[in-house]
Amino acid sequence: MPKLSKRLLKISGQIEDRAYEPLEAIKLVKDCANAKFDETIEAHARLGIDPKYTDQQLRTTVALPQGTGQSIKIAVITSGEKVAEAKAAGAELAGDDDLVEKINKGEMEFDLLISTPDMMPKVAKLGRVLGPRGLMPNPKAGTVTTDLAGAIKEFKAGKLEFRADRAGIVHVRFGKASFSAEALLENLKTLQETIDRNKPSGAKGRYWKSLYVTSTMGPSVEIDVTALQDIQEEG
Repeated sequence: MPKLSKRLLKISGQIEDRAYEPLEAIKLVKDCANAKFDETIEAHARLGIDPKYTDQQLRTTVALPQGTGQSIKIAVITSGEKVAEAKAAGAELAGDDDLVEKINKGEMEFDLLISTPDMMPKVAKLGRVLGPRGLMPNPKAGTVTTDLAGAIKEFKAGKLEFRADRAGIVHVRFGKASFSAEALLENLKTLQETIDRNKPSGAKGRYWKSLYVTSTMGPSVEIDVTALQDIQEEG
């Protein structure tokens, strides 16, 4: 077991072994985010699903109303006039066979890959390099589309793709320590509603096992999921 630093031991002592009210948990995580940079705030949700079964897989997107606080590099595989369209919309990289070849060689200086449907036969051959990094475009995630400008705008504004890993855990960054606690709560509430709305048809028993929030360098704090679900969005 790795030895905890004095800093982490000190701040971990502030956290009780219980599930906190959502806003209280977020404020505690913010208080513990005292590194020398603006730490990312993450949510880790353990769900009652077994992703090895197709009807228990979870892969979707969430549009965080307060954004993520992070800039992302987007690459687009397309052809013809849409290459220029993608670049004009803000994509850092856009191309046809040339970009496919670069990716095949392992050159992946981007955080998100979008493709138009006509290019997917070529993109599919990149599964060996894209798959392990979670970068394969997928229609369900909004990364296979003809509306390149719209997709690029949404992802730049804070739309995120996420999926449950093999253990049925969802890991999502939902803001920065510099965000207000209220802004982080709004993003977290949106994430919770998205996970509930996309509950796999094959999920059995208790859906939410646990939900923890943490910062890049800080300890994790458990959140009372029922309390989060009971929060009513201001209309």
